[in-house]
Amino acid sequence: MRFTYVSTGQPGAMHDTSVLYNALRVDEEFFPHPPQGKYYVVDAGYPNRPGYLAPYKGERYHLPEWHRGIEPKTPMERFNRVHSSIRNVIERSFGLLKMKWQILWKMPPYPMYKQKMIVVATMVLHNFIREHGGQDEDFARFDRDPNFVPTIPERYNKYAVSQAASDGSTSALNAPTMDVFRDELATALSLAWN
Repeated sequence: MRFTYVSTGQPGAMHDTSVLYNALRVDEEFFPHPPQGKYYVVDAGYPNRPGYLAPYKGERYHLPEWHRGIEPKTPMERFNRVHSSIRNVIERSFGLLKMKWQILWKMPPYPMYKQKMIVVATMVLHNFIREHGGQDEDFARFDRDPNFVPTIPERYNKYAVSQAASDGSTSALNAPTMDVFRDELATALSLAWN
């Protein structure tokens, strides 16, 4: 539950893929690309590309859908269930960050350079507490319940980016080699499931 890279400075609410593509464009030499044979687990808004493993679109995905007791039936559903469990760490990390530093829900109208410093400072503090905080109450609660993701306080709902936010920067198609890799991984997971 630590952050390894921060991209700040794009004004307003942006879809995750827009932030990623901007970071790749602006910070290409500093961006922590996954090493060969490793993958960032990304959501369905991203294309399935080398280094970025996306779930199957059009299949059950989110953890609450699995908690209703219906077991996955197909290799694609099994893959999505495992993928969702792994990605849950990302959602919990951002949830904890925003819970601890609620200034991030509605940033005061400071100049952009100051807003950027606040975002970076909260992430640095988050990482420091995670590594050196000992018995931090908030991290402990997230560690006890791996499915816990705090809800947005009612007063901040109007500032949240919609789950249905579209993104024009994701016109890239899936890489066929990654689709084959994902299919093979889904088949292996399905065999191990039984």
